[in-house]
Amino acid sequence: MKIGIEGQRLYRKRKHGMDMVALELIKELQKLDHENEYVIFIKPDEDNQIFEPTKNFKFVELNGGPYPTWEQFALPKAAKAEGCDLLHCTSNTAPINPGMPLIITLHDIIYMESISLFKKGGTAYQKFGNMYRRFVVPRVMKKSDKIITVSEFEKNRIREFFGFPENDDRLVAIYNGVSEHFRKIDDEKELQRVKERYHLPDRFLFFLGNTDPKKNTKGTLKAFSDYLKKTGDDMYLVMLDYEKTELDKLLTEIGDKDLINRIILTGYVVNTDLPAIYNLCQIFLYPSLRESFGIPMLEAMRCGAPVITSNTSSMPEVSGGAAHIIDPFKPEEITAGIEKILQDENYRNTLIEKGFRQSAKFSWKNMAQKVLELYKTVYNNHH
Repeated sequence: MKIGIEGQRLYRKRKHGMDMVALELIKELQKLDHENEYVIFIKPDEDNQIFEPTKNFKFVELNGGPYPTWEQFALPKAAKAEGCDLLHCTSNTAPINPGMPLIITLHDIIYMESISLFKKGGTAYQKFGNMYRRFVVPRVMKKSDKIITVSEFEKNRIREFFGFPENDDRLVAIYNGVSEHFRKIDDEKELQRVKERYHLPDRFLFFLGNTDPKKNTKGTLKAFSDYLKKTGDDMYLVMLDYEKTELDKLLTEIGDKDLINRIILTGYVVNTDLPAIYNLCQIFLYPSLRESFGIPMLEAMRCGAPVITSNTSSMPEVSGGAAHIIDPFKPEEITAGIEKILQDENYRNTLIEKGFRQSAKFSWKNMAQKVLELYKTVYNNHH
């Protein structure tokens, strides 16, 4: 069996959620499967030394213009030319005419939902991406042999939205994993190196905010502002990969421009430095409005950080009772959660212990084994 995998953005320097999932899948398949052949299709970019070469894995650098033309035309043409028996597209979209059996990983369908909340904010690039997905995904659903998603919540959401019958086995939930380098760090030199590199203070809360409205950045800033006013604590908030101009707008909206003095903007953080930041923080804040999975929660738990997360979508499912749960639409609940964890040491330690146990249940190896079984099923169904 020859398996084609779309990994369009894997060579770019700044990899994000879906890229990391595809990267971990491919690395685990390289360890697991020495029988089948794989062709990984990637757009040329600077970070092109991320994979160890192995006999049955071929990495094809594929030009093809911007995302839509690359995916709709260059990818299926190249997969056919390579003689692939099936194509797995890893990042929410796929060619409408793949020309072969198709598996798609549909991490979420947030872009299909017309809730007014998701129409506000976001960059022009994000909005174009959502329009493209809204056009492509319903058409691809009809062509896909298997649709992988990442939680039972999202599986049910997709089933309801697209009207899948209850017994339709094309839709499969396979949990993401957590990378092994997310762990408790005892090496003080490593912690100090990262602290100095990103100018981290001694005491801080950690928040992975971005401009996507679902991340609830405004609500988080309001909660942090209220916490400081209420307690007078000498606490900072560390945010990664966020622009100061965007932050200034939000601080104006919440009526606390001085809060900028309590916020550290790190810029982009390389993935290998993230574990140290989780290790150093007092609390990891993940009060999103909507997530399909939530890998950062598990990363933080593996590093021994107590987590505050939301009572919505997949977050209660994935955090499994090991996080402090709040209503993300109520900043006062985030504030109260911060207070409780920082003031009640027994509660904090309980969350940390539960977090270690919960995060240990998720691995990329398990995920890759389940995906490999799907490849075999789809192949056998066509032969």
